[in-house]
Amino acid sequence: MDMLTPQWRKSTRSGGNGGACVEVADNLPHVVLVRDTKDRDGGTLHVDPTAWKAFVDYAKQH
Repeated sequence: MDMLTPQWRKSTRSGGNGGACVEVADNLPHVVLVRDTKDRDGGTLHVDPTAWKAFVDYAKQH
């Protein structure tokens, strides 16, 4: 796998009903990328991997 090219995947929490969908690329060494599936050119959030893990862990608990 190329560690310099984002490998986008749809969030497991995104439903198939046309609702809010998020894509995540967490294969890069120093950043996690997050974008809106319906507006891929609309911007990308750049998140520290440690902060992303804390967010995901929190979300799984609530």
